Amino acid sequence: MMHNFDAVETPCYICEEELLEKNLKLFEYVQNKSGAKIILALKGFAMWSTFPLVEKYLKGCTASGLHEALLARQYFKGEVHTYSPAFKDEEIDEIATISDDIVFNSPNQLFKYVERVKDINPNIKISLRINPEYSASPKDIYNPCGIYSRLGTTLANFDEGVLKYIDGLNFHALCEQNVDALEAVLDAFEEKFSKYFKGLKYINFGGGHHITKEGYDVERLIEVIQNFKAKYDVDVYLEPGEAVGWQTGTLVATVLDTFHNGINVAILDTSAEAHMPDTLAMPYRAMVRGSGEAGEKDYTYRFGGNTCLAGDIMGDYSFDAPLQVGDKVIFEDQIHYTFVKNTTFNGIKLPSLAIYRKNGKLDVIKDFGYEDYKNRLS
Repeated sequence: MMHNFDAVETPCYICEEELLEKNLKLFEYVQNKSGAKIILALKGFAMWSTFPLVEKYLKGCTASGLHEALLARQYFKGEVHTYSPAFKDEEIDEIATISDDIVFNSPNQLFKYVERVKDINPNIKISLRINPEYSASPKDIYNPCGIYSRLGTTLANFDEGVLKYIDGLNFHALCEQNVDALEAVLDAFEEKFSKYFKGLKYINFGGGHHITKEGYDVERLIEVIQNFKAKYDVDVYLEPGEAVGWQTGTLVATVLDTFHNGINVAILDTSAEAHMPDTLAMPYRAMVRGSGEAGEKDYTYRFGGNTCLAGDIMGDYSFDAPLQVGDKVIFEDQIHYTFVKNTTFNGIKLPSLAIYRKNGKLDVIKDFGYEDYKNRLS
């Protein structure tokens, strides 16, 4: 959806309510047709000002530790599932108190804490994360099932002593992938672990399901879930994060300066390093509204961030007309895995957070400033 954000004070993330609800309605369709429960992975999308909308469609949140669990419990009406590669002794009691489900990464952690957790919250469900040792994840940095992985329990490390405690098993092996990748993971998972499914209440298929991306085979996903539920008589959970925020909003920046140094350079009031970290980590080239590839249009610019890091570069983009100081630059699809990873590196200002409402009103929910930088230091 094309909106004119020329009046926006930048940098600013803008989540479009109509686009977010479109994604949520697709998840609702999947839930209704398949019987699965879909919960929001806060690691990918944690804009809690949108939770009154999100909780109308999704069943809860999955948290990666105490602070995300607290956010879910405070602002989301639904289940709270909490997983961490390892829980800390000083946090486990509070996590047990506020969680509906706790996921242990290893038998060691489960045996260490399970009795304590059940004493605090007798109704809490217990799960173990499994590493099926199969993944088609496109990048090693995002592959939880890669060689020497620290995430999840392999068959060799599985201890049957956990069976008397657990209500479910979890796996997470996907990254921006279609249902065919899920089916391949399920084959490996079932082959290794289905002998332990009897008596379980649920299996959690993790995240990385690119359900809201154009071309995703939603009907096949529904079939896969239905078949799995019927075969093993268990509930099925999915916990997407990125797919919730996928294509729901932008990061708007302003051109601060332009000059020529072998190539035209434009300095923006944002940063790849601090505000769009996945463009450097993945890496990938973020789309810019109205732009083309380098050389495709008449005027090509290299976009640089406003920090001292030499590599703080968004990429090369071309335009029909020269850029001017004060022009707005709109980076598409910057609502997931962006502001959840933001830093104040160099003291750069964090982008504001805004919601573009369905009625056409732009609500700036949060502005950031010096105090936010200072409070992260001492």
